[in-house]
Amino acid sequence: MELSWSTFVLEIINFLVLVWILKRFLYRPVLDIVDKRRQSINDELQQARQQRDEADRLKGEYENRLADWEQERQQLRDKLAEELDEERSRQLTALQEQLRSEQEKAAVSEQQRRAETSRQTELQALQQASGFAARLLQEASGPELETRLVELVLRDLDALPGDQLESLQTQWGDPPAKIDITSAFTLPAQQRQGLETALQRVTGLTPQFSYNKDDSLLAGLQISIGAWVLNMNLRDELKGFAEFAHVTH
Repeated sequence: MELSWSTFVLEIINFLVLVWILKRFLYRPVLDIVDKRRQSINDELQQARQQRDEADRLKGEYENRLADWEQERQQLRDKLAEELDEERSRQLTALQEQLRSEQEKAAVSEQQRRAETSRQTELQALQQASGFAARLLQEASGPELETRLVELVLRDLDALPGDQLESLQTQWGDPPAKIDITSAFTLPAQQRQGLETALQRVTGLTPQFSYNKDDSLLAGLQISIGAWVLNMNLRDELKGFAEFAHVTH
């Protein structure tokens, strides 16, 4: 078989034309498609990287937010625990104060109860003593007791201090002209003389003396000088005991 150069040249030309055609109409579009696909993949990879970065950023923000929330929650727990401690302390203080107040009230109530019991005991004792004294005075009434009462009147008149004497002697508007002396028994002359002397001295008056007898006095005297009345008799003393017993009952 002989080699034909013309055929060989034509084959070469056909091959070059085919290569150009392939390059022009097939290889270039394929390359463009490949470039576009590569670009698309690069875009998708870039987008994926951006999404990954955004996800990482969001993850970081979320983790930071979680940390902030945990910190805020811990702060709230601490604050709540502090408020609970304060409230517990306040309630405990209030309870202690209430208990102390109740104890003080109970102590005051007990003290008042004891004081009332003591007062009632004292009043009962005073009532019994006043009743005993009243019965004793009634049984002891007589001329001898009246003599003793007259002596007490004379002693008290003689013991009046100077300021009381001055007050007594200057209190008269119109000096009374008479002094009434009432007794349960007839007074002896010696007692009358002693009373007149003492009364003239303490009153600074020189009045007439009127003597009366009143059995209801039981024993003792009632001296009237104008509006001024001196009672030193058993009847008024017993009346005082009765009034005291009535008031303390």
